[in-house]
Amino acid sequence: MNKAILKPGREASLKNGHPWIFSGALRSLPSIEPGEILPVESARGDHLGYAYFHPKQSLAGRMLTFDARDPLDAVVQSLRRAVEFRRTTILSEITNACRLVNAEADNLPGLIVDQYADVLVLQIGTWGMERLRPTILKFLADEVRPRAILEISQSGSRLSEGLQPVREPLLGEVPEEIECLEEGVRFIVPLEKGQKTGFFLDQRENRAQLRRLSRGKRVLNCFSYTGGFSLHALAGGAKEVVSVDVSQPALDFIPRQLALNGLDQNFSRAVCEDAFRFLEEQSLEYEIVVLDPPAFAKKKKDLPNAINGYRNLNRTALAKMPQNTLLLTCSCSYFVPRESFELMLKQA
Repeated sequence: MNKAILKPGREASLKNGHPWIFSGALRSLPSIEPGEILPVESARGDHLGYAYFHPKQSLAGRMLTFDARDPLDAVVQSLRRAVEFRRTTILSEITNACRLVNAEADNLPGLIVDQYADVLVLQIGTWGMERLRPTILKFLADEVRPRAILEISQSGSRLSEGLQPVREPLLGEVPEEIECLEEGVRFIVPLEKGQKTGFFLDQRENRAQLRRLSRGKRVLNCFSYTGGFSLHALAGGAKEVVSVDVSQPALDFIPRQLALNGLDQNFSRAVCEDAFRFLEEQSLEYEIVVLDPPAFAKKKKDLPNAINGYRNLNRTALAKMPQNTLLLTCSCSYFVPRESFELMLKQA
């Protein structure tokens, strides 16, 4: 039986639950097609679980299970556990949008599933998950039972594995946009033409925190996209919110969403401009400033330039912010570690 065997001493990370196997840790890997699932053994012959492999990638293997379970059964069990966890901890009468499946965090590396009300958006980023597509779709259709499923698989990791980008409906009739609830705030999510899967669900808790801090405050939201932070600030009682983004179509969602939530349009102003230029040219007489830029580092080699970019952005804002102004600043760059980001802020 084909199997992947590690070099001596390289099993420690797997025994600690880390799901990645780099090519340098492998003593032997049989000739396989990308995405094939193999049992993984230590150099001493101990069974460590099952992983899918790509023989031409430096990140050669990703674990699906750390025990002797059938890997297909393990995938279904991981899907079920992920869905049940979100149903019991996030989804409720006031929130019907969340990341239902979050890749490695749910023992499903290469797979992301976002839920927007009764529509799912699927991302498959690796050959391994591509081969598991029938199992995944059957589970989602049978157990989640969405009205529609849209696939948006266009990540850099997918392209680097030799897979073609995909953007197409997989089930039902996918609407161009859909209304969702997040902590009682109503949003319009552009499914067909939006960024990522339509909305930045990972900022849910930060938006809720901003809402709690915004009463009576003037808030500047840079890189606002469709106004997620802006709506929560206004819902929290902000007396003025300025939303800055380079995309006018994205900004056009803000007044529609204000009307949807019964919020006063007079407290909101949208500025279609490069956020860097806005920060450089405008005075920042606000009590709260939000900086949520796009990823500056899409590859590991981009890290030095990304840190410089974040430093310049935050330094520009901090230099103009009045004393006691709150700064909510973010990085969505996977290759920027938390420690590096915090050090950058101290330097800024």
